[in-house]
Amino acid sequence: MRFMLLIYTDENLLNALPPGEFDRLMRECLQHADELRATGTIIDSQQLEAAATARSLRQRGERVSVVDGPFAETKEMLAGFNLIEAADMDEALRIAAEFPWTRTGSIEVRPVRDLDTVRRRVSA
Repeated sequence: MRFMLLIYTDENLLNALPPGEFDRLMRECLQHADELRATGTIIDSQQLEAAATARSLRQRGERVSVVDGPFAETKEMLAGFNLIEAADMDEALRIAAEFPWTRTGSIEVRPVRDLDTVRRRVSA
């Protein structure tokens, strides 16, 4: 079963880390991700640019609007993701807990819906 680990960070907490600590955490994270990738647990992972670089697009009726930054007002911003393979939610949570980013934000663990099943259901 696939799960998406959505990694959220609080920039205030990141900025409060002692000098060199972010790089140490990132190195630890990348090394761990490489180990999980080698076992087939991580399917894909990416880090996102800062939330300030984002644009949010929304269409209501015929009106399309684009605004700078993320739409939601929140302290924690989406910083990246890991797409993983795990037996169940418990295993996915265990894997998520191995990453350091719960100390400076949170990791949302969400099952990925089987898109082929959806395609068949909607005849697409």
